[in-house]
Amino acid sequence: MREQSGRVLSVNVGAERPIAAKGGTSGIDKRPVDGPVAVRAPGPKGVGGSGLAGDHVSDTANHGGDDQAVHAYAREDLDRWEAELGRSLPGGVFGENLTTAGVDVTGAVLGEVWEVGSAVLQVSCPRIPCVTFAVRMGEERWLSRFTAARVPGAYLRVLRAGEVRAGDPVRVRERPGHGVTIGESFAALTTEPVLLPRLLDVPEFPAEDRAAIARRLARRGARRGAPGVTP
Repeated sequence: MREQSGRVLSVNVGAERPIAAKGGTSGIDKRPVDGPVAVRAPGPKGVGGSGLAGDHVSDTANHGGDDQAVHAYAREDLDRWEAELGRSLPGGVFGENLTTAGVDVTGAVLGEVWEVGSAVLQVSCPRIPCVTFAVRMGEERWLSRFTAARVPGAYLRVLRAGEVRAGDPVRVRERPGHGVTIGESFAALTTEPVLLPRLLDVPEFPAEDRAAIARRLARRGARRGAPGVTP
Protein backbone atom coordinates (compact mmCIF):
# COMPACT_ATOMS: atom_id res chain seq x y z
CA MET A 1 0.00 0.00 0.00
CA ARG A 2 1.06 3.60 -0.53
CA GLU A 3 2.29 5.10 2.75
CA GLN A 4 -0.08 7.63 4.26
CA SER A 5 0.83 10.04 7.01
CA GLY A 6 -0.46 12.83 9.22
CA ARG A 7 0.82 14.16 12.52
CA VAL A 8 0.12 14.45 16.21
CA LEU A 9 -1.02 17.93 17.21
CA SER A 10 -1.08 17.18 20.94
CA VAL A 11 -0.53 14.32 23.37
CA ASN A 12 -3.12 14.49 26.15
CA VAL A 13 -3.19 12.81 29.55
CA GLY A 14 -5.69 13.06 32.39
CA ALA A 15 -5.28 13.04 36.15
CA GLU A 16 -7.97 11.60 38.39
CA ARG A 17 -10.51 14.38 38.93
CA PRO A 18 -14.03 14.54 40.43
CA ILE A 19 -16.96 14.22 38.05
CA ALA A 20 -20.69 13.87 38.70
CA ALA A 21 -20.95 10.46 37.03
CA LYS A 22 -20.50 6.80 37.95
CA GLY A 23 -17.93 6.41 40.73
CA GLY A 24 -17.40 10.15 41.07
CA THR A 25 -13.91 10.39 39.54
CA SER A 26 -12.55 10.11 36.01
CA GLY A 27 -9.49 10.74 33.88
CA ILE A 28 -11.56 11.95 30.91
CA ASP A 29 -10.42 15.56 31.44
CA LYS A 30 -7.23 15.17 29.41
CA ARG A 31 -4.85 18.03 28.78
CA PRO A 32 -1.90 18.49 26.42
CA VAL A 33 1.55 17.85 27.85
CA ASP A 34 4.97 18.99 26.71
CA GLY A 35 7.78 16.61 25.91
CA PRO A 36 7.71 12.90 25.17
CA VAL A 37 5.22 10.55 26.83
CA ALA A 38 5.99 6.86 27.28
CA VAL A 39 3.55 4.44 25.63
CA ARG A 40 3.26 0.74 26.45
CA ALA A 41 0.71 -2.08 26.50
CA PRO A 42 -1.10 -1.65 29.84
CA GLY A 43 -2.40 -5.22 30.28
CA PRO A 44 -5.88 -6.74 30.04
CA LYS A 45 -9.02 -4.70 30.64
CA GLY A 46 -9.92 -4.78 34.31
CA VAL A 47 -6.25 -4.88 35.24
CA GLY A 48 -4.51 -2.38 32.98
CA GLY A 49 -5.52 1.23 32.47
CA SER A 50 -4.20 3.64 29.87
CA GLY A 51 -1.27 2.94 27.61
CA LEU A 52 0.19 6.41 28.26
CA ALA A 53 2.33 7.15 31.28
CA GLY A 54 0.59 9.53 33.70
CA ASP A 55 -2.87 9.00 32.17
CA HIS A 56 -5.54 7.90 34.66
CA VAL A 57 -8.43 5.49 34.03
CA SER A 58 -10.98 5.23 36.85
CA ASP A 59 -13.42 2.72 35.35
CA THR A 60 -11.00 -0.03 34.39
CA ALA A 61 -13.86 -2.53 34.03
CA ASN A 62 -15.11 -0.68 30.94
CA HIS A 63 -12.18 1.43 29.76
CA GLY A 64 -8.48 0.98 29.15
CA GLY A 65 -6.60 -2.27 28.78
CA ASP A 66 -4.63 -3.53 25.83
CA ASP A 67 -7.39 -3.08 23.22
CA GLN A 68 -8.18 0.47 24.39
CA ALA A 69 -4.68 1.56 25.32
CA VAL A 70 -4.66 4.81 23.31
CA HIS A 71 -7.53 6.93 22.00
CA ALA A 72 -7.05 9.08 18.89
CA TYR A 73 -9.38 11.78 17.60
CA ALA A 74 -9.01 13.96 14.52
CA ARG A 75 -8.65 17.72 14.84
CA GLU A 76 -10.73 18.04 11.68
CA ASP A 77 -13.67 16.41 13.47
CA LEU A 78 -13.17 18.58 16.54
CA ASP A 79 -13.31 21.62 14.25
CA ARG A 80 -16.67 20.49 12.88
CA TRP A 81 -17.97 20.01 16.41
CA GLU A 82 -16.72 23.49 17.31
CA ALA A 83 -18.82 24.95 14.51
CA GLU A 84 -21.89 23.00 15.60
CA LEU A 85 -21.55 23.66 19.33
CA GLY A 86 -20.30 27.23 19.08
CA ARG A 87 -17.53 26.71 21.60
CA SER A 88 -13.81 26.10 21.64
CA LEU A 89 -12.74 22.46 21.81
CA PRO A 90 -9.05 22.15 22.67
CA GLY A 91 -7.10 18.95 22.17
CA GLY A 92 -8.03 16.35 24.77
CA VAL A 93 -11.55 17.69 25.40
CA PHE A 94 -13.14 14.45 24.12
CA GLY A 95 -10.86 12.43 26.36
CA GLU A 96 -8.54 11.54 23.50
CA ASN A 97 -4.85 10.85 24.07
CA LEU A 98 -3.73 11.82 20.57
CA THR A 99 -5.26 14.75 18.73
CA THR A 100 -4.27 14.22 15.11
CA ALA A 101 -4.20 16.20 11.87
CA GLY A 102 -4.23 14.75 8.38
CA VAL A 103 -5.28 11.28 9.56
CA ASP A 104 -8.57 9.75 8.42
CA VAL A 105 -9.43 8.32 11.83
CA THR A 106 -13.02 7.40 10.95
CA GLY A 107 -11.86 5.77 7.73
CA ALA A 108 -9.07 3.84 9.47
CA VAL A 109 -9.35 0.09 8.84
CA LEU A 110 -9.53 -2.13 11.90
CA GLY A 111 -6.07 -3.61 12.33
CA GLU A 112 -4.15 -1.00 10.38
CA VAL A 113 -0.77 -0.22 11.89
CA TRP A 114 0.41 3.28 12.76
CA GLU A 115 3.96 4.31 13.51
CA VAL A 116 3.83 7.27 15.91
CA GLY A 117 7.10 8.55 17.31
CA SER A 118 9.06 5.48 18.37
CA ALA A 119 5.86 3.52 19.17
CA VAL A 120 3.90 1.22 16.88
CA LEU A 121 0.11 1.20 17.38
CA GLN A 122 -2.73 -0.80 15.84
CA VAL A 123 -6.30 0.39 15.28
CA SER A 124 -8.56 -1.91 17.31
CA CYS A 125 -12.10 -0.53 17.72
CA PRO A 126 -14.23 2.64 17.82
CA ARG A 127 -14.93 4.66 20.94
CA ILE A 128 -18.50 4.13 22.18
CA PRO A 129 -19.78 7.22 24.06
CA CYS A 130 -20.72 6.76 27.70
CA VAL A 131 -22.48 8.70 30.47
CA THR A 132 -19.18 10.09 31.75
CA PHE A 133 -18.54 11.61 28.31
CA ALA A 134 -22.04 13.19 28.33
CA VAL A 135 -21.45 14.69 31.77
CA ARG A 136 -18.05 15.93 30.67
CA MET A 137 -19.49 17.75 27.65
CA GLY A 138 -22.65 19.12 29.29
CA GLU A 139 -24.47 19.35 25.95
CA GLU A 140 -28.16 18.51 25.51
CA ARG A 141 -28.73 15.01 24.07
CA TRP A 142 -24.99 14.63 23.68
CA LEU A 143 -24.86 10.84 23.40
CA SER A 144 -27.46 10.67 20.64
CA ARG A 145 -25.89 13.58 18.76
CA PHE A 146 -22.41 12.12 18.99
CA THR A 147 -23.68 8.73 17.85
CA ALA A 148 -25.56 10.21 14.89
CA ALA A 149 -22.43 12.05 13.71
CA ARG A 150 -20.48 8.77 13.32
CA VAL A 151 -17.07 10.26 14.02
CA PRO A 152 -16.21 8.37 17.22
CA GLY A 153 -12.44 8.35 17.18
CA ALA A 154 -10.34 5.20 17.31
CA TYR A 155 -8.87 3.08 20.07
CA LEU A 156 -5.45 1.61 19.44
CA ARG A 157 -3.41 -1.17 21.00
CA VAL A 158 0.35 -0.91 21.48
CA LEU A 159 2.38 -3.30 19.33
CA ARG A 160 5.72 -1.74 20.22
CA ALA A 161 6.37 0.42 23.26
CA GLY A 162 8.00 3.79 22.72
CA GLU A 163 7.50 7.50 23.16
CA VAL A 164 5.16 9.96 21.48
CA ARG A 165 5.09 13.74 21.48
CA ALA A 166 3.34 16.63 19.77
CA GLY A 167 4.63 17.05 16.23
CA ASP A 168 5.36 13.38 15.65
CA PRO A 169 4.30 12.08 12.24
CA VAL A 170 1.59 9.40 12.10
CA ARG A 171 2.54 6.92 9.38
CA VAL A 172 0.13 4.20 8.29
CA ARG A 173 2.43 1.24 7.65
CA GLU A 174 -0.02 -1.62 7.09
CA ARG A 175 -3.72 -1.92 6.25
CA PRO A 176 -5.68 -5.21 6.28
CA GLY A 177 -7.61 -6.17 3.17
CA HIS A 178 -10.97 -6.80 4.87
CA GLY A 179 -11.79 -3.07 4.65
CA VAL A 180 -13.93 -2.78 7.79
CA THR A 181 -13.40 0.73 9.11
CA ILE A 182 -13.83 2.51 12.41
CA GLY A 183 -16.90 4.24 10.97
CA GLU A 184 -18.53 1.00 9.82
CA SER A 185 -17.82 -0.82 13.07
CA PHE A 186 -19.23 2.10 15.08
CA ALA A 187 -22.43 2.00 13.03
CA ALA A 188 -22.68 -1.76 13.55
CA LEU A 189 -22.33 -1.40 17.31
CA THR A 190 -24.81 1.47 17.60
CA THR A 191 -27.41 2.22 14.93
CA GLU A 192 -27.01 -0.48 12.25
CA PRO A 193 -26.83 -3.91 13.92
CA VAL A 194 -27.40 -5.53 10.53
CA LEU A 195 -23.67 -4.89 10.00
CA LEU A 196 -22.59 -6.85 13.09
CA PRO A 197 -21.77 -10.09 11.24
CA ARG A 198 -19.02 -8.22 9.38
CA LEU A 199 -17.13 -7.78 12.65
CA LEU A 200 -17.01 -11.49 13.39
CA ASP A 201 -14.56 -12.00 10.52
CA VAL A 202 -12.15 -9.27 11.62
CA PRO A 203 -9.39 -10.89 13.71
CA GLU A 204 -8.02 -7.52 14.79
CA PHE A 205 -11.34 -6.54 16.41
CA PRO A 206 -11.17 -7.24 20.18
CA ALA A 207 -11.87 -10.90 20.95
CA GLU A 208 -14.21 -10.14 23.86
CA ASP A 209 -16.30 -7.89 21.61
CA ARG A 210 -16.48 -10.52 18.87
CA ALA A 211 -17.64 -13.05 21.46
CA ALA A 212 -20.33 -10.64 22.69
CA ILE A 213 -21.51 -10.05 19.12
CA ALA A 214 -21.68 -13.80 18.47
CA ARG A 215 -23.85 -14.25 21.56
CA ARG A 216 -26.08 -11.36 20.51
CA LEU A 217 -26.56 -12.78 17.03
CA ALA A 218 -27.25 -16.23 18.44
CA ARG A 219 -29.98 -14.83 20.70
CA ARG A 220 -31.47 -12.97 17.75
CA GLY A 221 -31.48 -16.17 15.69
CA ALA A 222 -33.10 -18.09 18.54
CA ARG A 223 -35.86 -15.52 18.88
CA ARG A 224 -36.56 -15.59 15.14
CA GLY A 225 -36.74 -19.35 15.18
CA ALA A 226 -39.14 -19.57 18.14
CA PRO A 227 -42.71 -20.74 17.45
CA GLY A 228 -45.09 -17.88 16.81
CA VAL A 229 -42.28 -15.39 16.16
CA THR A 230 -42.24 -13.80 12.73
CA PRO A 231 -38.70 -13.08 11.40
